[in-house]
Amino acid sequence: MTIDHAAGQARRERIEEVFLLPHRPSSSARGLHHVALISTDAERTIRFYQDLLEFPLTKIVENRDFQGSSHFFFDTGNGNLLAFFDFPGLDLGPYREVLGGLHHIAISVDPATWERLRGKLEMAGVPHQIESGASIYFKDPDGARLELLADHLGEMYGSRVL
Repeated sequence: MTIDHAAGQARRERIEEVFLLPHRPSSSARGLHHVALISTDAERTIRFYQDLLEFPLTKIVENRDFQGSSHFFFDTGNGNLLAFFDFPGLDLGPYREVLGGLHHIAISVDPATWERLRGKLEMAGVPHQIESGASIYFKDPDGARLELLADHLGEMYGSRVL
């Protein structure tokens, strides 16, 4: 597959010209309440997110849409949550990245925390990739791709995106 990089750049420039407003209005949203993923093993997921990544478990309730299933939440800071559903007894198969599905979740952490968590990932043998000295990419136990980003919210690699 050959990628036409010049065409991609031209497309981005056209989209920016048409859609990026010179005076951005306020968003109608208050923030991202939670992102919900699937867990094949609730206890393994809790150990990974709470013990390894240091995101405290805040609540676990029955999934109102599927009796016997749990809906559980982790604090990812700044009033944001990362949530999971488990579906005991269903064979949902392995995680797959598909069009319209999740590519990755980027979570901002301060540089000291970034270094500590990088060390914890290494000690736990979690395969990871470091990009631009500020991002660590890795997968959770079910294969969802995560990024720990040592940039402030609203910034990416030193540039303002918000």
